[in-house]
Amino acid sequence: MGLRPCWLALGWLLVAAVCWLSLTTQPPDLGEQDGDKLGHLLAYFSLMAWWGQLDVRRNLLLGLFLLLGLMLEGLQGLIPMRQPSGLDMLANATGAGLGWLITRAWPDWLPRLERRWRACCVRGRSRARP
Repeated sequence: MGLRPCWLALGWLLVAAVCWLSLTTQPPDLGEQDGDKLGHLLAYFSLMAWWGQLDVRRNLLLGLFLLLGLMLEGLQGLIPMRQPSGLDMLANATGAGLGWLITRAWPDWLPRLERRWRACCVRGRSRARP
């Protein structure tokens, strides 16, 4: 079974964080004019890069994250003090697209990291035992 349940839980926490940040009435102020665009890009890059390690249906994931970004931006129009932005949608799509490219280039970095971690921990524990 490995650490997959942990990886999935972290992935769902990422989704929840992006949803909350997109819909809260007081999003964090990054201090820069249009600085939130970088936040949008990084959020959707993280979603796609993470979930792209957990599921081989990367094209489907890309479509789902593009849809999520459009939906959340649209919902912002219903929330006081928030407004949808085409530039935010573009940043979301760009981040998801870059995450998709990364998972195509390095499709197995998370399993490799897990194998290295297990090898290190198992080797470390076996040495510690008398």
